Amino acid sequence: MKQVRPKKNLGQHFLTDLSIARRIADTVDACPDLPVLEVGPGMGVMTQYLVEKPRPFKVVEIDRESVEYLKGTLFKGDESPIIEGDFLRMDLSKVFDGAQFVLTGNYPYDISSQIFFKMIDNRQLIPCCTGMIQHEVAQRIASQPGNKAYGILSVLIQAWYDVEYLFMVDETVFNPPPKVKSAVIRMTRNQTQQLGCDEQLFKRVVKTVFNQRRKMLRVSLKQLVNDLSSVSDHPFMTLRPEQLTIPQFVELTNLVEKLLSSQDGKVEK
Repeated sequence: MKQVRPKKNLGQHFLTDLSIARRIADTVDACPDLPVLEVGPGMGVMTQYLVEKPRPFKVVEIDRESVEYLKGTLFKGDESPIIEGDFLRMDLSKVFDGAQFVLTGNYPYDISSQIFFKMIDNRQLIPCCTGMIQHEVAQRIASQPGNKAYGILSVLIQAWYDVEYLFMVDETVFNPPPKVKSAVIRMTRNQTQQLGCDEQLFKRVVKTVFNQRRKMLRVSLKQLVNDLSSVSDHPFMTLRPEQLTIPQFVELTNLVEKLLSSQDGKVEK
């Protein structure tokens, strides 16, 4: 059957190394028994190993040409596990009738962050997420406080998931080769059920201060709070965002909420 043409507008870089494809597929084994949803299977290089696993399995693919290829190769029967559509627009509660599942894939570089934000919003359904992304993004997600890579993705994902950086993948094993290296990670839900602060304000605080990451918090927080004079001697005020742990970001969020409530009478989110 005719090969699928990689499409630049979809960020398609098809993995060609079968041994690496199998290694990535096997990352879901750390979360046994759960159904698996693969995002962007393309020509099914990972899919062929995922379907061998004794568990329910579906794929979601936005590219019509890839869908037709999969139907003509891996999925020739009447019962097709293919969901044709945009993962970012899907109601994930309907994928496996409300059951939890493992999310995996060779994620398009340009929407990987959006995929993971959707994962966070659906964390009650996704106790485990694995897959391949741009190496630098993987580093950011796995980074710890005090590192230059530590940022918005680090905090928002690690608040809910334990992150494992598994291995790097060279650009030469793709068609077409991307201009950057890739990496495989695994994210597993931690024990946190409640952050201990307003979650929407938490996200707003994290994004606001990291958007001015080189500035001390006493400067960047002025984007949120008009008057910081009452907390000018708070130890956080002379820190930069990459120095704060997740519990400290929770504490900072509660501090901001109190300031907003006292100054404006309400908290905007």
